[in-house]
Amino acid sequence: MAAPSSIPLKFTVRRCEPELVAPAKPTPYEQKLLSDIDDQASLQFQVPVINFYQYEPSMEGKDPAEVIREAIAQTLVCYYPFAGRLREGATGKLIVDCTGEGVIFIKADADVTLEQFGEPLRPPFPCSDELLYNVPGSEGMLNCPLLLIQVTRLKCGGFIFALRLNHVMSDGIGLAQFLFAIGEKARGVATHSISPVWERHLLDARHPAGITFTHREYDEVEGPVTTPITILSFDNPIQRSFSFGFAEVSILRSLLPPHLRRCTTFELITACLWRCRTLAINLDPDEEVRMICAVNARSKFNPSFPSGYYGNVFVIPAAITTVKSLREKPLGYAVELIKQAKASVTEEYVKSVAALMVAQGKRIHFPNVIGTYIISDLTRVGIEDTDFGWGKAVFGGPMIAVGVISFLMPTKNKKGEVGRVASICLPAPAMERFAKELENMLKQQPSEGK
Repeated sequence: MAAPSSIPLKFTVRRCEPELVAPAKPTPYEQKLLSDIDDQASLQFQVPVINFYQYEPSMEGKDPAEVIREAIAQTLVCYYPFAGRLREGATGKLIVDCTGEGVIFIKADADVTLEQFGEPLRPPFPCSDELLYNVPGSEGMLNCPLLLIQVTRLKCGGFIFALRLNHVMSDGIGLAQFLFAIGEKARGVATHSISPVWERHLLDARHPAGITFTHREYDEVEGPVTTPITILSFDNPIQRSFSFGFAEVSILRSLLPPHLRRCTTFELITACLWRCRTLAINLDPDEEVRMICAVNARSKFNPSFPSGYYGNVFVIPAAITTVKSLREKPLGYAVELIKQAKASVTEEYVKSVAALMVAQGKRIHFPNVIGTYIISDLTRVGIEDTDFGWGKAVFGGPMIAVGVISFLMPTKNKKGEVGRVASICLPAPAMERFAKELENMLKQQPSEGK
């Protein structure tokens, strides 16, 4: 692959006026409670997602923006809570007021081709603020549209579908289900293959609420008197992504002892990123650091969780150690910690998290310190599989890392080789050190044993 150009890609985006797209038919006017998992401070932020689509000759003459706009209106008939607004109840619990007002939709054109974005596609993307325009006054948690969608047509006949989601409404799997439903309507499918399920009470705390686990992922972080905690303060942060193809994953796996080499690729890459990031941010050796993994808990329930549920069904167990231990011990040490954290998630664990949210009046959230790192694995969520009639996206996933949260996303090059890409957000000097640490790790000699 040719070396990327040092000249940043610049182009012009011409937008139509934002509009509200309401459900195509009348929908129930009612109020719906979020679950105690949805309704936590840690999820009160917006997630920007972007999908890139190639030109499709069979769709010649069809306007993707109009096709998608109409499909959104039809899909909102079944997913009508997305067309409502969040309110705060008397107890502080968030409520979806199903007003049917609609979601923000923007139609746009850009004087650029898909090929000019480079190959393989990976974040950060140039002019991202133009590809997902932040309509003034639309980004609040309360009394604002829950979705903002922009379709930008490209010179080559392809297009970009970008979306901003209020995270309290859905996790990645829930969002992918909603996008799949829009794709079905865009392709002319009469009935959704997956019926949406609300039933947020399934993830409410029991009464009386019982906290049955120690949830260190929400600890107030304290350090020794001689070791001041580094509060999160990213001065001039930059975004960058790092690719992990077959070669990189094979090298990392060779660094593990034989009994760990059957770990998942997520566990392996997460351990690598955690170690490299920790060394890059120059913390005190005795400072505690934590790797928080977003774990999908749908499979942990008995009886099984209802298909079609599109709320948040994940928890964030923490692997915790010190900077010194992470630096001096082999990569397998970090893998073991991550495996243990993931294995702790059960149905009872999820109910305990819900109880913790209720007991703390939902004020609790993960520590706002630079030593906390969160990775969300989206490689099997299927956002990139959304098909509006132009085929699946050539890239799909979050546009950027969000503070201490990184996303692991699927990627594919022109040869069809599948890999993973991790988005990272760090101050520029730390990003340079991170890249160097990763480079050095990929040069290490394999561990003993085949």
